[in-house]
Amino acid sequence: MTLRRPIDRGYLINTEVQREVWERVLRNLLQVDPTNSSLLLVEPQFNPPGLQHATDELVFEEFGFSSLCVADAPSLVHLYETSRQPLLFRAQCSLVVDCGFSFTHASPVLQNFTLNYAVRRMDLGGKALTNYLKELVSYRSLNVMDETLLIDDAKEKLCFVSLDVPRDLRLARLSFKDNPFRCSYILPDGITSKKGFVKDMDEARRYCSLPADGELDKKDGDSDTNKFEDKKKPELSQNEFALTNERFLVPEMLFHPIDLGMNQAGLAECVVRAVQACHPYIQPVLYESIILTGGSTLFPRFAERLQRELRPIVPEDYQVKIIPQENPILGIWRGGSILASSPDFASMCVTKSEYEEMGSARCRRRFFH
Repeated sequence: MTLRRPIDRGYLINTEVQREVWERVLRNLLQVDPTNSSLLLVEPQFNPPGLQHATDELVFEEFGFSSLCVADAPSLVHLYETSRQPLLFRAQCSLVVDCGFSFTHASPVLQNFTLNYAVRRMDLGGKALTNYLKELVSYRSLNVMDETLLIDDAKEKLCFVSLDVPRDLRLARLSFKDNPFRCSYILPDGITSKKGFVKDMDEARRYCSLPADGELDKKDGDSDTNKFEDKKKPELSQNEFALTNERFLVPEMLFHPIDLGMNQAGLAECVVRAVQACHPYIQPVLYESIILTGGSTLFPRFAERLQRELRPIVPEDYQVKIIPQENPILGIWRGGSILASSPDFASMCVTKSEYEEMGSARCRRRFFH
């Protein structure tokens, strides 16, 4: 069995597969008639004109939608957050940090329009983090290079952002019972379990109790000695692997990719470059309204680490405020639902008749891409 994706690195590369996906979603799941429906489509930033033209053909010629509106993710996230926060609504501008599947973007948004000239991108996302974790686990314990979904699940459940990497590296070298990061992930055997799972979530959360000085409470360590001594005994009936410093080294890629040989700036520097590309009048406001979205921002302590990284490189008279989304995976969809239900939505769309009359290139000018 092979897994085919219509989208690669955020761009539509296989219209045939995308047609099959949309066919199933529209006809079978939603049970809607495209000829009587309008489509709000979220496209990646800097989408090449050739892919835009292929998308328009799919929308109007293959499915026959009555109208189309194209938006980008940052503007929809900004729209949703301004509907929830009055202060952000009055400012009318924000900096959206989107840590997605293939890329990470820092995008200034002003009055619901993304300032494309100031957008800065990192070629790192959730996919790269999963691949890095696969390499680490395969090198140190089991060969899991073909188990992308399992490792992705382990990454989401066990990885976290370190607030003090040198300290945590020292703690990760401690013996089993004193190591606050060591935990096990059980692979499915196909009989008793069909999915992988964390062996002991309490053990996996031990790092949360670390004090500021990085030392573990000896009393707590002694009380758990018997428990962890029992875990030293191998369970031959279970196929498992242990994680220690991998748990925080994988998300560390986003903040210091240069440490892994990647010649690009980290997330904090990417944010600063995006802000500095904007007009000086709105720079203080952008620093005060940094919105986090995307699945990788769900790592524990992500917002706190970004705050610590930004503070030394942002001018002292500017405040830095980071706004984590309630659900960063659904933030774009919720912003799209607000836009689609607004009374001005129909005027933003390109109709099928306009597409047939003017073509794809001229119609796209309406979307300011």
